[in-house]
Formats: sequence, C-alpha cells, structure tokens
Amino acid sequence: MADERGARPGRGRRRAGGATGLVLLLLAGCGGGEVAGSSLREQCPAPRVVATTSILGDVVGRIVGEGVEVLIPVGADPHSFEASARQAAALREADLVVVNGLGLEEGMGGVIRAASAEGATVVEAAAFITPLPIAPLTTSAGEQGWDPHLWTDPRRMADVVTGLGEALAAADPACAPRWRAAAEEYRQELLDLDAGIEALVSGIPAERRKLVTNHQTLGYFADRYGFVVVGTIIPGGTTLAEPSPADLATLVETLRREGVRAVFAENTRPADLARTLAAELGEQVTVVALYTDSLGGPGSGAETYLGMMRTDAERIAAALGAP
Repeated sequence: MADERGARPGRGRRRAGGATGLVLLLLAGCGGGEVAGSSLREQCPAPRVVATTSILGDVVGRIVGEGVEVLIPVGADPHSFEASARQAAALREADLVVVNGLGLEEGMGGVIRAASAEGATVVEAAAFITPLPIAPLTTSAGEQGWDPHLWTDPRRMADVVTGLGEALAAADPACAPRWRAAAEEYRQELLDLDAGIEALVSGIPAERRKLVTNHQTLGYFADRYGFVVVGTIIPGGTTLAEPSPADLATLVETLRREGVRAVFAENTRPADLARTLAAELGEQVTVVALYTDSLGGPGSGAETYLGMMRTDAERIAAALGAP
C-alpha cells in the first residue's frame, strides 16, 4: 500500500514474491503441503498491523502470525485509554489499523480519525457483525446506542475474523491466499470454542441465567447463550459514567427481586462497588472476577482470546450452578 507518503520499506519485496506464493498455495493441495506452506510464509511476511486492544491484537496475530503492535496494554480500560504521541505515529505508519469501533475506544477517537484522514487504512471489527443495542438506548445526542463488546460472542468473532482476512487480502493482494486461509483456519477454532461454551453452560437452569456486571459487557454473551443481563453497576456500555446512590439503591432492589447469585467484576476496573453491592445483598451472593475488556496476564488462563473466553465461561457456569 503506497500513498503520498511513499512506499513503505519492504512492501515492494512482498509484492514481487506474491505470484510465487499463489502458485505454492495451489501446489499445497496437490501433495506438497508442508513445503508449500513454509515457502508461502517466506514469500508473504506479515504486514505492519496495529490493533487497539489486546483482544484484537491476539485475534489479528493469529492470522498474520507475528508483529502486531497493540496500543492498549493488558489490563487497561479501552474506554478511557489515550494514545501517546509515539502510538499516534504508529497508527499513521501501519499497513493496517484494526479497531473495535462502536465507541469502545472513546479516549482514542481523535487520533484514530486523524490517522484515517492522513491515509491510514482503518478497519473496524464491528463492521463485520450486526450490533446489539445497549441500554440506555439513546445517547445524550438522541442517537441509537450500540454495544461495542462484540467479542463476548465467539460466533460473531468468527465473522470478524473472516472480515479481517479479507481486509488483509485487500491491503496485501499479492499474498491474499495466505491471509484468507489463515483466517479460515482460525474461524474454525472460534466455532469450536462457541460449541464448547454452549455445551458448558447448557446445564444452567433458566431461572439462574441472570448476569450482573460492572458495566454492560456481556450483552453479546447473553444474546448468544440464552442469558439475561438484569443489571449493571455502571449504567450503559461505558466505564466513564458513574452510578448515583439512587442508581445503586434501585439495582439492589432489582437484584433481590431477581434472586441473583453472583456479581461479575472486571479485570479492567476496581471491584470495590461490586463487593459493596454483594455485601448489601447478603452472603449468598458472590463476586466473581471475569476478563472482559482486556486479556489477562501470564498465568491467568486468559492470555489469549480463546483462553479468555473459556475461562470466563467456566467461571460463569460455576457461579450460577451448572452441574
């Protein structure tokens, strides 16, 4: 990809090898699979990709194999994170910028728009799925609000991965077969993950399928697997709002009425309010930590997107009484 800033180092070499890469991919189906796949990787080095979140960085990394720069560190809140000057420059220089969209990266909106205006190719993961509305359904501007936490549904993420494969193919057309094949391979892993989660939560009785979170992060999970989000500590889908005492009092009454068994906290926010809420409700209510807007650190079981979703599903199932 070249523009008025000039061609980036190494891109011409990648283009020159593209025809050979395509031939080798075709040969892979005729008995030369291992050698052809190795040669294809050599002919098609990874493009320079920048992803906003650790979740997207891991997902894109599974397609391109290496070299994805992640802007928002593990454990940081993507709603409030602001990019540094160096990170803003990385956006402008990338071959492809992958963002979540739907307002998730609230603190980075300006630098993302600026990079796009200067010629960066920006791809929104949310563009590949049908988004869900989020409460409150209208913003202060009176426009429809949409839930940005689409990754909590692996089936939707499978569609995102297919879309990212096509975006990579468009950004690097000489090596398009490699990116499409890698995306398809990872898509199948996500569909397997989806089937595993569905089986895991299938034993939770309908009357216990009630979720309470710090902010509304599990809407897509609930939609996919048959749960209901009965309340959030922070109203809506952003962490930048603050609950009022009246909000919390109303939430306590709602959760008592619903017979809630667990309050799910997040790895990107302090759990103080969740613990206070659980204490108000009584000892039968537990606080369960989930990995929501970020991957986990080493040893967490949530270092990858696949691991994160498995870990969260196991914790939800255990807290809500799956047999």
